[in-house]
Amino acid sequence: MSVDDPSLSAQNVTACAQIVERGDADRFLAVMAAPVEMRARLWPIYAFNVEVARAPWVTEEAGIAEIRVQWWRDALEEIAAGGAVRRHEVVAPLAAVVRAAGVDVGLLDAVCDARRWDIYREPFEDAEDLAGHLRSIGGGLMQAACQAAGGLGRDGDGGGGSSPTLRAAADVGYGGSVAAWLMAVPALEARGRVPLVDGTRDGVAALARDGLAALDGVRDVDFGGCVPVVRAAWRARGVLRQAVRDPGAVADGRLGGSEFGRRAGLAWTALRGRW
Repeated sequence: MSVDDPSLSAQNVTACAQIVERGDADRFLAVMAAPVEMRARLWPIYAFNVEVARAPWVTEEAGIAEIRVQWWRDALEEIAAGGAVRRHEVVAPLAAVVRAAGVDVGLLDAVCDARRWDIYREPFEDAEDLAGHLRSIGGGLMQAACQAAGGLGRDGDGGGGSSPTLRAAADVGYGGSVAAWLMAVPALEARGRVPLVDGTRDGVAALARDGLAALDGVRDVDFGGCVPVVRAAWRARGVLRQAVRDPGAVADGRLGGSEFGRRAGLAWTALRGRW
C-alpha cells in the first residue's frame, strides 16, 4: 500500500487535519510549517493521537473509557495484520501511512496504553513511572511521526528503532511532552487527577530541568528530513525554562506565552530551518 492509496484521499486527509486543528493546536501549526508533501503523512498520526488522548475523558465510567481506548488498540492490530481495517475517518488513512512508511505500530500502541492512566485517579508510583508515561505519549509519538514522514524507517539510520537519530527524536518528544504536561497540570488537577509526583516548587523545577536536559542532549543532532517533525516541540525550551525560573506558574496556569508569541516563535524557528 502506497501513500497514493485512496485512503489518503483529500477528504480523509482534511478530516484528520481538522481533528488535529481542534484538538492539538501546537502540532497543527507545526505540520502547517512542514513541506506540503509531508503533511498528508503526519495528519493521520496526529489525528490518531488526539482521538486516543480524548477517549478516556468522554465518560466518567472507567469501563466505558477502557473500551474506547481498547477500540484503538484493536484498530492498530488490524493495521499491523495487513488486511482490511475498520471504516473510520482516521483509521483508514492511518493504515495507509503506517503500512507505506513502515511505522512501528508498537509505538502507537504504547501511546494507547499510556493513555489508560487518564481513566483512573491513582497517582504515579514515582518519578520514573511519570517519566515513562511522558516518554510513551511524547517520545514514542515523535518516533512514529518521524517514521511516517519518511525521514526514518524501522531499520538503521534512515531505518530502525535502534537508530541514534530515532532515539534522539524520542528525547525531543519527551522534552516536548514534559512541557505540555506541566501546562496541563491545572486542568488535570481540576479533573481529579494527580499529575505530579512532587508538586512542590523544587519538584516542578526538577521535572522541567529533566525535560530541558533531554532537549539539550540532542541539540546538535542532524535530524535531516525529520526536522519538520521534531519542530513540533518548538515551544518546549521556552516553557521549561519558565517553569525552572518560576515553578509557581505551573499551579497558577501561567505557563506558556501569548498566542502571538507562540505563532511568531514557530515562524522564526521554521525560517531558520531549526527545530
